Amino acid sequence: MDIGFTEEQELLRTSARKFLENECPTAFVRQRMAEPAAMTEDFWRKLAEQGWFGILYPEALGGSGLGLVDMTVLMEEMGRAVMPGPFFSTVLLGGSAILEAGSPDQRQEWLPRIAEGSAKVSLAWTEPNARWDAAGIVATGRETSGGFMLSGIKLFVPDAHLSDALIIAVRTRDGSTMEDGVSLFLVPKDVVGLAVTLLPTIDETRKLCEVRLDNVAVPAMALLGDPHRGWPPLARVLDRATVALCAEMCGGAQQVLDMTTAYAKIRITFGKPIGSYQGVKHQAADMLVAIENAKSLTYYAAWALDEELAEAPLAVSMAKAAASDAYRKVAGTGIQLHGGIGMTWEHDLQLYFKRAKASEVAFGDATWHR
Repeated sequence: MDIGFTEEQELLRTSARKFLENECPTAFVRQRMAEPAAMTEDFWRKLAEQGWFGILYPEALGGSGLGLVDMTVLMEEMGRAVMPGPFFSTVLLGGSAILEAGSPDQRQEWLPRIAEGSAKVSLAWTEPNARWDAAGIVATGRETSGGFMLSGIKLFVPDAHLSDALIIAVRTRDGSTMEDGVSLFLVPKDVVGLAVTLLPTIDETRKLCEVRLDNVAVPAMALLGDPHRGWPPLARVLDRATVALCAEMCGGAQQVLDMTTAYAKIRITFGKPIGSYQGVKHQAADMLVAIENAKSLTYYAAWALDEELAEAPLAVSMAKAAASDAYRKVAGTGIQLHGGIGMTWEHDLQLYFKRAKASEVAFGDATWHR
């Protein structure tokens, strides 16, 4: 593995940071928190103009043909900005599922539209049992003469209320293993029997929904990939999305550390900046070590997935365990070192702490991955 970044990746990082500082300051984030969309059409259009939606997609399908390491660089900057909206759900979940499991026609229909910003697609796989593996998929897909009938409840579906379509994972047969018998369906959101409810969550910058499937009839052509064999491609999608989330967490944690060290230099107690005290220095050093550890594991996992190494799933779990612990610890310590002001709504630290707690459990917390 090359432990450095290419010139193109450094340019991507620089341009992304500048764009997000200008277009997505925390004032904008706060404005969007109270809105169901968590995103303006103008901002979505500007994101599309950057070409970021298609980073992972082939050039023939409107993308850039880059790798997960490049996306990881971008997601780290988005984490610094606590960027709201359906970018993650559309690009890393819905779009990646179509890329991984879709037919040539399905890819041609959806991926160019996602890349240009004219379509939004999310992924519905988790359920009220709160499991992150194949055993958690208990919603059913019963084969009918005209296709399939989908029934069940999907929970914590990112941005389902904003999506044009959903990739829905259901169990279409009882297999010899929990991975066997899972199928993926590409379902328009407005289909009869599908109901979406926006959920109250700790992190108001990232919207989650409940999706109810009440005998939703879909044609056989809605099947994404091979019937009963949807878990292997879904697992690959979830691995990539998990690494992207880890990068976002590392970026958010780094921003908290930067805010905290800047505050420690100007907050005066007993005639000296609090950053001059050894106890504060030790905590800041611990924050830095946790971030660098998580960041190293995250970029290795991204590289391992790009190279299709056998150890990639293990690397993903190592990265997620480290990032979950690091972001929670760093965000909490940042609040403590800020003192009373860190607990206020007016201070931006609360945005990062809430994102840290929500991201900690998404795709499995540290205990799950260990």
